Amino acid sequence: MNSPAHRTRDIERQAGYLRPEHCAPPPLRYGSDTMWFIRDGCGIVCGVITWFLVFYAEFVVVFVVLLPAKSVIYSLFNGLIFNALGVLALASHAKAMCTDPGAVPKGNATKEFIESLQLKPGQVVYKCPKCCSIKPDRAHHCSVCKRCIKKMDHHCPWVNNCVGESNQKYFVLFTMYISLISFHALILVAFHFVFCFEEDWTKCSNFSPPATVILLILLCFEALLFLIFTAVMFGTQVHSICSDETGIEQLKKEERRWAKRSKWMNLKVVFGHPFSIAWLSPFATPDHGKADLYQYIV
Repeated sequence: MNSPAHRTRDIERQAGYLRPEHCAPPPLRYGSDTMWFIRDGCGIVCGVITWFLVFYAEFVVVFVVLLPAKSVIYSLFNGLIFNALGVLALASHAKAMCTDPGAVPKGNATKEFIESLQLKPGQVVYKCPKCCSIKPDRAHHCSVCKRCIKKMDHHCPWVNNCVGESNQKYFVLFTMYISLISFHALILVAFHFVFCFEEDWTKCSNFSPPATVILLILLCFEALLFLIFTAVMFGTQVHSICSDETGIEQLKKEERRWAKRSKWMNLKVVFGHPFSIAWLSPFATPDHGKADLYQYIV
């Protein structure tokens, strides 16, 4: 017996289901440099909270932990590492949020476009009835973005965007750098607590002892929470990339119809060809090289 997903696909295979005459032509795009941004209230709030929490961690680490430290080398070394991780985390977040995740052109299920595919007998295409788009293989519709996204993994409110074919690298880097900065913050706070217990509390901070304790405890709670959350998310994303199966495909248990590649090749498809230090940079756009393009025709 076919699953609900298979039954939906069977309906999409029917020629009459496409009904291209009901689709308006796709809207004009005014250049590829137009910034991608989803106007979702919840996502925008989550994005603002993310930046606020990173800046709060920066404030506590710099002004409560590092500046009062006796060793200048200790303060400079840890300050450089912490701020570098913070910049990389926020840059990764901005790129994940403002990069087109791989949206299928809206309203391209027109008669002219279908004819341009030059379908042969037995070939079929899939149409999304919600955004009136002809979908490539492995594309799914996002109800928040209101678009079909190529190789969509999930919609993340924390980056106010879908995680898909074109921005998955930035999302993985975001989770990695947030987990690293959280781990570093926990280590610094632990050392500072030891320092304050050994010295006079009035000398280990520029703030009053009660304010210092409250700021450090809040940072501990934030760092521990985000370390667990982002480390788990980073692990699931890496596993998803290596297995070449998105979160939605795993959830729906969709039948695998695409070619199987090695784990190393799957990583290069997301982070770029060939392997380089640019894999760790949110400022470098990945070169997909020999990556397979997902076709409209199946």
